[in-house]
Amino acid sequence: MTIFGEFLRDSDPMSVMILRGSAGTGKTTLAAYIVDTLWSHRHKLMLLAPTGRAAKVLEQYSGHKAFTIHRRIYRQKSIEGAYGVFNLADNIYSHTLFIIDEASMIADESDMEGTFGSGSLLEDLLRYVYHGDNCRMLVIGDTAQLPPVGSIESPALSSETLRAYGMNVYEADLNEVVRQAGSSGILYNATLIRNMITRDGITGLPKVTLKGFPDVVVVKGDELIETLAGSYSKVGLDETIVVTRSNKRANIYNQGIRNMILGREEELCGGDLLMIVKNNYFWTKDKDSELTFLANGDRCEVRKVRRVRDLYGLRFADVIVRLPDYNDYELDATAMLTTLTTEAPALTREQHEQLYLAIMEECEGKTKRERAQRLKDDQHYNALQVKFAYAVTCHKAQGGQWAHVYVDQGYMTDDMLTEEYVHWLYTAFTRATEKLYLVNWPKTQLVEPVDD
Repeated sequence: MTIFGEFLRDSDPMSVMILRGSAGTGKTTLAAYIVDTLWSHRHKLMLLAPTGRAAKVLEQYSGHKAFTIHRRIYRQKSIEGAYGVFNLADNIYSHTLFIIDEASMIADESDMEGTFGSGSLLEDLLRYVYHGDNCRMLVIGDTAQLPPVGSIESPALSSETLRAYGMNVYEADLNEVVRQAGSSGILYNATLIRNMITRDGITGLPKVTLKGFPDVVVVKGDELIETLAGSYSKVGLDETIVVTRSNKRANIYNQGIRNMILGREEELCGGDLLMIVKNNYFWTKDKDSELTFLANGDRCEVRKVRRVRDLYGLRFADVIVRLPDYNDYELDATAMLTTLTTEAPALTREQHEQLYLAIMEECEGKTKRERAQRLKDDQHYNALQVKFAYAVTCHKAQGGQWAHVYVDQGYMTDDMLTEEYVHWLYTAFTRATEKLYLVNWPKTQLVEPVDD
């Protein structure tokens, strides 16, 4: 890869390289080769990804430790109420290549609660890396995946955007599918969907080819429970995920899976998989750990539930949770059970205000400073907001991979077709590494319809 050598040798201190490639084009293999080669030549590397799950995937294919971007480039300055204030850290590294995977998820403006640096993750990442002594950056990603929320493209993979930041940009695109090209229905169909975005234009709903591809299966509604149970038995809960188009639909799935497959009648119990749905800075603030905060999208497994209670019109429980994407780090916390089953993505503004006013009522007669300190220290005001993680939206699944992925696109017609939907479908398909299940897929979107 001559262009990569040119990038490394370029004397311009503001050189950056973009490596773009869709699923199956060898992007992951090439990135692993780059890591192995540079490490064998004692070149300093730092591997980063936007989420804990993405960092774990990067570790698996590179064989080296990876970190989340936020936890590496920011340092906590303070906690204000339920939010944290983070300043950009000093880059203490020298002569280091920063390799950033899943760069399609990097936003040019903040999508995180709390105050992080300038408010632009991309700008802060560039500033952090290039303030180091002879450090530079290789960003890797797939432009067909969903861009950050609120964006129409992925800014970190745009040479035009990076040049606007004053960068000297090298770029390479991998276009030919080389991995399992003839035998993987997942890659075959994902490539067809991607071509709708990049080449053919979007003129109709994508059609999925099943024939000859045992790794792509249509699941009817009356078969779903049995099929999901089979996946849990074969590959495990942690390697099975349902991807939906809305929090409301994910909530229905989560309740059905817990009740009808896992047989869990309690509100929350040991073994349940949860996803944190709002940044939390409270439960890690006094811990001796690199885990400076719990991020929206982080997953955890419940180890123990105790002291369930109703308070301030909401419901809480004390829990011990394990974070599988952070070396199985265990944490004692108070979780908000109310958010588990609501259709909203997290606690609503009205519920949050209700909680705030109830606590303030208990602080009657206190000074402004004492009231602020009460909020800062209150375990209920700072409770973990969580949802079950058996079914999630595609944005929450992005960056991760699972052996078995069930995709429920919901009701679709040609007049509902948008470019965002096609990006969504491509991203959902490419979360699967072994088996892709299409839930209640309409015959009109199948090249060869399944039999009744």
